[in-house]
Amino acid sequence: MSEVKIAAETRTEFGKGAARRIRRDSKVPGVLYGHGSDPLHLTFPGHDLLLALRTPNVLIALDIDGKSNELAIPKSVQRDPIKGFLEHVDLLLVKRGEKVTVEIPVHAEGELAPGGNLLEHVLNALPVEAEATHIPEALTVSIEGLEAGASVLAKDVALPSGVTLAVDEDAVVLQVLAAQAEEAAEGEAEGEEAAAEA
Repeated sequence: MSEVKIAAETRTEFGKGAARRIRRDSKVPGVLYGHGSDPLHLTFPGHDLLLALRTPNVLIALDIDGKSNELAIPKSVQRDPIKGFLEHVDLLLVKRGEKVTVEIPVHAEGELAPGGNLLEHVLNALPVEAEATHIPEALTVSIEGLEAGASVLAKDVALPSGVTLAVDEDAVVLQVLAAQAEEAAEGEAEGEEAAAEA
């Protein structure tokens, strides 16, 4: 996992008015917290932060006011519900070698068994514990040949070295459902015929 370097500035203005002024300057207000230290209120360059956050659980190397360097991962990101721009970000302070609990996106690969089966993602992301500088970007699960009724449990997902589950190992991640669209359509047609006869 690569580090993304971002220059941040400490901020002294707070409240909605200050946040609006920060956003007008194409910047994003945020807070860095963790390790028992006082929360540090920061301002980030909007475009750089937006690009960094495209990677889930990105490791951010912060250059704060050109003086201190800290490592952080995103904890909470608030976006404008309509336009999608960043409104605020909370970052969690981490140290090299430290274990953190994060959610890793799960990707399915392969083809289900023939027969119009449907794949349901019960968990879109799997909670795991990993070293802060070695967080996997995604986990891949093979669904090749799975039939209706089959499930992939958390313990079935191959994890990289040093990564452990932070969820019950019997939690269902993916399950295969039988397609029911044809049966429902036939039932509706029979119902319409009965109504026409009445």
